[in-house]
Amino acid sequence: MSRELMQKRIAKAQREIDEKKNDVKNGAMRQHYHFMPQTGWMNDPNGLIFYKGKYHFFYQSNPYDGFWNSMHWGHAVSEDLMHWEYLPLALAPSETYDDHLKGGCFSGSAIEHDGKLWLIYTGTANEGHGVKQTQCLAWSEDGVHFEKYEGNPVIEAPEGFAEDSFRDPKIWKHGDYFYLVVGTSRNNRGLALIYRSGDLLDWEYLNVLAESRGEWGYMWECPDFYELDGRYILTFSPMGSGDHTSVYLVGDFDYQTGKFEPHESGEFDWGFDYYAPQSFLAPDGRRIVVAWANEWEWMPLWKDWGPTYREGWCGFFNIAREVQLCEDHTLQFLPVKEMETIRKEKEGRPDFEVADQKQELKAGDGICFEMKFKIDLEKSNADRLTLMLRCGEDRETRWILDFKEGEIRTDRNRADGWSRGISRSSVILCGKKELDVHIFSDQSSLEIFADRYRNNHSNNIFAGNAQNQIYILADGGTVHITDYEAYGLQECFR
Repeated sequence: MSRELMQKRIAKAQREIDEKKNDVKNGAMRQHYHFMPQTGWMNDPNGLIFYKGKYHFFYQSNPYDGFWNSMHWGHAVSEDLMHWEYLPLALAPSETYDDHLKGGCFSGSAIEHDGKLWLIYTGTANEGHGVKQTQCLAWSEDGVHFEKYEGNPVIEAPEGFAEDSFRDPKIWKHGDYFYLVVGTSRNNRGLALIYRSGDLLDWEYLNVLAESRGEWGYMWECPDFYELDGRYILTFSPMGSGDHTSVYLVGDFDYQTGKFEPHESGEFDWGFDYYAPQSFLAPDGRRIVVAWANEWEWMPLWKDWGPTYREGWCGFFNIAREVQLCEDHTLQFLPVKEMETIRKEKEGRPDFEVADQKQELKAGDGICFEMKFKIDLEKSNADRLTLMLRCGEDRETRWILDFKEGEIRTDRNRADGWSRGISRSSVILCGKKELDVHIFSDQSSLEIFADRYRNNHSNNIFAGNAQNQIYILADGGTVHITDYEAYGLQECFR
């Protein structure tokens, strides 16, 4: 009966999507190439995997309106990471362990086993004794239609850990065993637990993989764990850790003890809108990571989720990034090479000087574009460089490189009348000959990469089509720009 209930709820939600999708796709704030839902609310990426020749994106979804509510799993597939086919919803709340208006099928991950596609997710319910979160399985023969495992839940919170904050399992296989990490809280400190199984069904609690000493908040959401070039990477989004939206730790790991020893830490992104990153392996061996382009209301500089709910939708993913390990064991996050396949209308300029008279730059239509350039630090003597993006109608977003302070800032206080805040990050310029900058603009977002893709700012802006001018200027001297190139970008969704 419960299997029939899930199918009925999926069918009902699909009817809702089909009735609204044609109107929603014409919304003024819809993205051109960022992954987004057909209708309704979307947050965390789930179950990212390459399976049977296609990339699969699952995602947290409320298909009924543009606000968070009872969570389903949306589903889409692609052959190139750029153009997507939406499939039926994969999961809907239907069981005692996941059927609750303020709960449902929370975040999780995917793995292939014996030709089947398995999903492991957090069931969230409240049967009158408070919120309880458990880890549950579903499987599919065709990668489209899923059935929940009759033995769910397969993991419950161990004694001493918060059962209302026990979620977001990330699964992988090593040798003869399956492993997963799950985020939780103990004594008001965030941590990740690690589990092991020989068959996906019966799980053994192995250890506390890693734990905050107080610096990384009271709960770790959406943990991920993987090996990269001989090092192990733990990532998570910490609750209650100030402005930190997504953190990585690099270190060593022992499969026998299940203990991780971190040696380096860093930020995925210094902007306001990069949360819950999840990684997967591409068929060519690249480690690719995708995140939700927003944050939650408990973040200290949170404004809100923007105006798109008026159009019947809310939420999208940041562009996919390839994770690479640097010589100093920090990470860099490069836009995936597939982004180059949607380039058009190339612009280029020879080396040029920027002074205190602003110059106009051209990139696509000024709305949907890619821009790259380098700053020759040896030939530059200004105090600040300011790049003004999405300008028009007395609106603009400013990316500022402050040479004197050694700081990068993205100021969206005058972006659109909706967004607020200045994201900041330190940058080391001493000893460098140049600084690289790489920008992706879409209808409702700016993603700005710098310093070998290690100093990144992702910020949502909800700018109109009249905001399509780009300017650059310097204060207190001149800045020498080299290797400027820009492209319009093809539409993948409209």
